[in-house]
Amino acid sequence: MNVIGVLLCGGSSQRMGFNKLTTPLGGSNALARSASLLAASGCDKLVVAVTPDTRPAAEALSLPIPVTLCDGGSTRGQSVLNALRAANGQPGDIAVIHDAARCFQSPDAVRAAIDSAKENGSGIASLPMADSVFETDAQRPLDRSKLVRTQTPQAFRFEEILHAYEQAGNQNATDDAALYARFIGPLTFTPGSEMGRKLTTAEDWTWAQGLSIRPRTGTGFDTHVLGEGRKLILGGVDIPFEKGLVAHSDGDVLLHALMDALLGAASLGDIGHLFPDKDPQYENISSRILLREVARRLREKGFTVVHVDVTVIAQRPKLAPYFPQAIQNIAEDLCIGKDQVSLKATTTEGMNDEGKGLCISAQAIANLY
Repeated sequence: MNVIGVLLCGGSSQRMGFNKLTTPLGGSNALARSASLLAASGCDKLVVAVTPDTRPAAEALSLPIPVTLCDGGSTRGQSVLNALRAANGQPGDIAVIHDAARCFQSPDAVRAAIDSAKENGSGIASLPMADSVFETDAQRPLDRSKLVRTQTPQAFRFEEILHAYEQAGNQNATDDAALYARFIGPLTFTPGSEMGRKLTTAEDWTWAQGLSIRPRTGTGFDTHVLGEGRKLILGGVDIPFEKGLVAHSDGDVLLHALMDALLGAASLGDIGHLFPDKDPQYENISSRILLREVARRLREKGFTVVHVDVTVIAQRPKLAPYFPQAIQNIAEDLCIGKDQVSLKATTTEGMNDEGKGLCISAQAIANLY
């Protein structure tokens, strides 16, 4: 069973007056935030329905799962159908349909929808009605205990939601759940989040900017001795050298400093506390595995990575040729863009233990919101 994310990026943003999906928002944009949300919340691959305006931003995505782009349609329903057809899903797969404009939706809401679709056939992120609701023509209140506000994601068994859209033909639908209920069967509603608000109006954009301008900053530092018989691994890249870094894990000081910076920004402790060097399960473990676990903990606490910057301090070897792959690794593991990762290297002009070739150190800074 594959979980296939369907990300809808085909709107015109007419009410907003600018492209809300690609305009910078707190170091990223709504399209990239929503794509990272799906990638980090259980999707095995992603299909993105785009317009000519949103295609470049979609092509720039850097995610740890496969991404396919397809042309959006003239309506939301046509965009969903195009994406489902492009997904090449199989019976038993799950489709998770999400509006990119709901870029702050909770990961818990995504996972709840997926789990419900696996068990019940559908999972519709929704919220209870908090306000009184009136039917204006009849001038009477409705029973709000029987009403919900639906959001996305909306998750379904792949073959069933595809059948519903194909049955609907040219009948436009602003909500996937409505077609499922009409052509397939009863819906199962799952907890959504107030953070799943759709960016539609200027007021919504102001709200989103308010979320994005509350930065958290953390710093990290790590150093390891160079020794014989060890691989030199930095940023998850094997670097040819006569010595490697001595450590309980793989000794990747670049990622160790980065993880401490991320954890510090979120007030979640440090890697020594989370991954003790006395624990045998971490012996020789790849630091990329640990970085993914740090990223998971950040998402669990509601943090998004805005930018990271790491400086490696080493006299030898020359590291710059290996940094492009290291940047790619970090971007994938954190589910962020490569332009949100900065790596630098410096020497100490022969001074200190780094300059004498006894060790390699790294210092990092991370910005979160």
